[in-house]
Amino acid sequence: MCKIFSIFGDMEDGKYLTGAQRELLIPRAYEAALRGGAAIMEHYGRRDKALDVDLKRDLSPITEADRAAHRAIREWLGPMRVPVLSEEGREMRFDERRDWEMFWLVDPLDGTREYIKGTGEFTVNIALMVDHRPVVGIIFVPVLQKIYVCEKGHGSFVRSGVAPDAAAGGLSWRDVFEGASRLPLSTEVGSPLRIAVSRSHPSPETTAYVAEIQARFPGAVVIEQGSSYKFGLLAEGAVDCYVRASPTYEWDTAAGEVILSETGGTTSSLPELEKFAYNKESLLNPWFVCRSGSFQES
Repeated sequence: MCKIFSIFGDMEDGKYLTGAQRELLIPRAYEAALRGGAAIMEHYGRRDKALDVDLKRDLSPITEADRAAHRAIREWLGPMRVPVLSEEGREMRFDERRDWEMFWLVDPLDGTREYIKGTGEFTVNIALMVDHRPVVGIIFVPVLQKIYVCEKGHGSFVRSGVAPDAAAGGLSWRDVFEGASRLPLSTEVGSPLRIAVSRSHPSPETTAYVAEIQARFPGAVVIEQGSSYKFGLLAEGAVDCYVRASPTYEWDTAAGEVILSETGGTTSSLPELEKFAYNKESLLNPWFVCRSGSFQES
């Protein structure tokens, strides 16, 4: 069992959150992810019209599971009196949110297309943003019963065997991390190199960027994977890089970015290779490339 308390040191020494904030907010976000996962799993596996698929204005699909997960997470985070910016929430004007010092950035069901296909490759993403940067990240993979948790400055961790729980509550900060494994699990670059790409969002530009990497690393293999789980695999050291040259939004990447960064990995825009900005007027991300902590070639 991981001696996480000695790793984290004195809770009152937090750089981004006070000890009281850490004790209150991290367990609440963790519980919200389990509740959101439970809401999704109530609907998962239905292969009939109960999927209730609609299209949003950007023509991306939304299901009753997306809505149910949003409600479950919103209800559990609401009493914290920290604003919630969610993919499935009401559209908030930039003037309304531009001066938020702290807020939740949430994707209740990341990988809706994979949910519809029944692949199991979908996640719940919750990030706590402070001064427009992610400082807490949680990615829950309900089908795999696997959850990633991170606090900026204190490392990233993964727990397995964590079931969705519609009644999750009453956990402490210590409960969240007790028995978790610190990431990365592997510090070896893959041989051959492993390149993750989106299963459901291919693009000619992604193919071109991948080809550039393969030209430098002959034999590099491409791994298709849905949702933000790709960030978890990067943080573990199970894949080496992730290329995305198709649309994503801030709630798709915030939790994963901080989880990856705490393992030494990076997320950079393409082609500029600049850091991400959050809480922009447009919540659309640039194209990007992520690298594991062990694979920091330029």
